[in-house]
Amino acid sequence: MPTYAFVTLDVFTDRRFGGNPLAVFTDARGLSDGQMQSLAAEFNLSETTFVLPPKDPANTARVRIFNRTAEMPFAGHPNVGTGYALASLGRDQGGVLRFEEIAGLVEVRVARDAGGQLSGAVIDAPRPLALGPELTVAQVATCLGIDAAGVVTSAHAPVQASVGVDFFFAQVTPDALGRAGPDLAGFRQVAAATDTGGDRLSLFVYAPDADGKTVRARMFAPLSGTFEDAATGSASATLAALRLSLTSDAETGFEIIQGVEMGRPSRLSVSARRASDGIRASVGGGCVPVFTGEATL
Repeated sequence: MPTYAFVTLDVFTDRRFGGNPLAVFTDARGLSDGQMQSLAAEFNLSETTFVLPPKDPANTARVRIFNRTAEMPFAGHPNVGTGYALASLGRDQGGVLRFEEIAGLVEVRVARDAGGQLSGAVIDAPRPLALGPELTVAQVATCLGIDAAGVVTSAHAPVQASVGVDFFFAQVTPDALGRAGPDLAGFRQVAAATDTGGDRLSLFVYAPDADGKTVRARMFAPLSGTFEDAATGSASATLAALRLSLTSDAETGFEIIQGVEMGRPSRLSVSARRASDGIRASVGGGCVPVFTGEATL
């Protein structure tokens, strides 16, 4: 019976059992689509990645990302963690890896500490910022089980945005952020009433601090099995791009703190910049190895 090696890591943290856990199958050749999906469901993490040979030999690998129920076109912490895992095996070239994914080519830049030890990675999102439909304040409140007064609309309406994966973004008060929780019936009601991608409805809510240098955030996607996510890199990068789009600045950067309410505090460094094809974004953070093992199928 064939066996497939895997590693797990905690991503967007500098300590074990913080951040967002990820499983990486470092050589997934021979696994079928169904087996990949079954393994992702078995691990029951927000995402699991499967590394395959690249279609273009100039790239490092083809990386497939599965959540509990479906394949993802792109995601943040899976790329950061997979980049770290492959770099630890010596598969980076000059500190850079390039991953072929459904959403496009993702560049990963390895990060090292002052002593030269591998510490994490930074990725560039594969697509420029794109905006989609809006939600009403009442719909956001219905999804989160909070009062409508907790939703802040002075900066922007609750809106769908993407740099590779669609999320809805809503600014909320700090108090509402702490009290929010995914109301499954509410999510189903909003998904049925709007063009929000059905079971892919994902809601990222955030509250900036007074100086805007740090943002507290939470992400809920209960219809796809993630009631709450400890660290959502793709959404965090998108938030940087979205906030830049609301200004005339050339670039921006700040820290996002997520996962606190789950007991898995995460820190994500995000940046966004204006480019010839729109607003581009990046996200990075630390990684810590946790387990190694094999799956026999």
